[in-house]
Amino acid sequence: MKVLLDENVDVRFRLSFEGTGHEVFTVKFMGWNGIKNGQLLRLMAEHNFDVLVGVDKSMPYQQNETTLPVSIVVLDIGRNVLPNLKAYIPLLLNYLEQLLRKEMITLSLLR
Repeated sequence: MKVLLDENVDVRFRLSFEGTGHEVFTVKFMGWNGIKNGQLLRLMAEHNFDVLVGVDKSMPYQQNETTLPVSIVVLDIGRNVLPNLKAYIPLLLNYLEQLLRKEMITLSLLR
């Protein structure tokens, strides 16, 4: 699975995926900082990404799920800090293993 971490996600979170078999890149690494979500999703599709991972809770209200070129995962975290992000790794990896279609989902540790 080819995963892109949105620009509001700590770039060090990428290291949490080592050894999982997933290719994980950051918006910063790709040189896509400041690009709006619609254009970002198109770029991701052009570069064969499968999933965008972010923490922007408004993203589901900004995108039409029926026309998504890639899947979007929003992590429902209290504070956007690395330890909180790392707590999502088991849940996120489980989701990525089951991903069969393009969809938008919010993952929460509270559910």
